[in-house]
Amino acid sequence: MGGISIWQLLIILVIVVLLFGTKRLKSIGSDLGGAVKGFKKAVTDEEQDADFKDPKKVEEKQTAEPVNADTKSETKDKS
Repeated sequence: MGGISIWQLLIILVIVVLLFGTKRLKSIGSDLGGAVKGFKKAVTDEEQDADFKDPKKVEEKQTAEPVNADTKSETKDKS
């Protein structure tokens, strides 16, 4: 039982292009790309919201203070 060969895929592609046309396929592709992009953004935003709702994660983020260049220079001057 063989799979689908490259020639069969090309024939299917030609039939789809003939049925829908290139402009319509392009708009479908851009719509699909926008939907995927929106989905990824929604998932990322949901993960960030979940981090802020969890009190343990919020506490960890508050205690971990970033070290910036000003803080480093002040500690060197005090030495």
